[in-house]
Amino acid sequence: MIAAIVFHEVAHGYVANMLGDSTAAERGRLSLNPLTHVDPFGTIILPLMLALAHAPVFGWAKPVPLNPRRLRNPRVDGVLVALAGPLMNLFMGALATVALGAFVAWRGDVPTEGLARFVVANLFNFLMINIFLCIFNLLPIPPFDGSHVVEGLLPRPLAIRYAQIGRYGLLVMVLLIWVLPSLSPRLDVIGRFVGPLANGIARIFLGGVNLA
Repeated sequence: MIAAIVFHEVAHGYVANMLGDSTAAERGRLSLNPLTHVDPFGTIILPLMLALAHAPVFGWAKPVPLNPRRLRNPRVDGVLVALAGPLMNLFMGALATVALGAFVAWRGDVPTEGLARFVVANLFNFLMINIFLCIFNLLPIPPFDGSHVVEGLLPRPLAIRYAQIGRYGLLVMVLLIWVLPSLSPRLDVIGRFVGPLANGIARIFLGGVNLA
């Protein structure tokens, strides 16, 4: 989880740096050192609580600083910066799939015990975590990355009003993860949409290495 989150955030920073905003680089946030990006609650406490509760596990790191005014084309470049994190997770999921396929092919079977089973299980976990984070972050709800994509597509006055919802980001996540599912299964966004889509993408990936 920590590796997936760190690479996600660093991808935002690298793309922003390429497009003219060097804020993250100037503040030392392009490092892959997890300690540079750890948010005590979002990176450690929340994922642990979700895992213990057998709920979908996700989290976040300290957001990489971004100054849109330093981007060469703030609206278009802002969309590219927002997409960088989820696409990095998708890429890392693909790498995990290739490693998983190569390991199973090398062994000649899917191991069911011992260290080999541990390796396979964790490569699969890394695949699923990255795909889940990719899709979850693309939800068009502030403050997720998908909301920044929507902001870049909306007319400026509407984009400004839409972005203001982001101040209630933690409340939005609590509603999505706990409150709405407890009210009705039909309101379970993760269970009804994010989970099935993540499983579908994982099947496509695994099919590519003959493991579906």
